[in-house]
Amino acid sequence: MLTEEANVILRGGVSSQLKEDERIRYVADRNATLKIARGNRYEHFEPSPEKIRHGDRELQVFVWVGRTYIAE
Repeated sequence: MLTEEANVILRGGVSSQLKEDERIRYVADRNATLKIARGNRYEHFEPSPEKIRHGDRELQVFVWVGRTYIAE
């Protein structure tokens, strides 16, 4: 997922089941809710004001806020 310069890290919810390279990613709009498709659902992460250092990068923390299921 590091195709662009990583700028966020996901915390909570499903992120504990994701590999590190899936939790650290580039998000174009760091003020919007991020929806990640996982099987039959979307995991929702919202931006927080917290930032952490990861190597030489400062990453904004996105926290898990819930999930919605895909209608069939």
